Amino acid sequence: NDGANMGDDTIYSGTVAAAMEGYLLNIPSIAISMSQHNATHFETAAKIAVELVEHYLKKPLEGAVLLNVNVPDAPYEALKGRVVTRLGRRHKAESVIKERTPRGENIYWIGAAGQPNDGGEGTDFHAIANNQVSITPIHADLTKHEQLNVVKNWLK
Repeated sequence: NDGANMGDDTIYSGTVAAAMEGYLLNIPSIAISMSQHNATHFETAAKIAVELVEHYLKKPLEGAVLLNVNVPDAPYEALKGRVVTRLGRRHKAESVIKERTPRGENIYWIGAAGQPNDGGEGTDFHAIANNQVSITPIHADLTKHEQLNVVKNWLK
């Protein structure tokens, strides 16, 4: 994918959604993305993808697998390793811009993504900022489990 899928962006990602379909069918899946748009080092991401698949074939992970991988836009030799990360968080995006077409229809431009809000060590943002490949295991359950009982009690 030409452009990062880090932090909150993964929720809106078609690349991650495609890999999620495989995951839901119990097919080991990888969403692999370049760290920025208009990247120039796709060969680096291709090499990382091959390495991950070959490693998985030699040493499979148990259960359903969905890895969200972000690769710095750099030559392969310049990478500073691969790290397992968690998703960071962003500040809110810039405002939506409303425009009108020549036919008088409304169109909306979504503002640029916000800067990392939670981009510290251990996050996908931190890995990319340090020229490391970010590998984040993700899953489909969006339930906030620790609030289930809180909401049950709230409804009483």
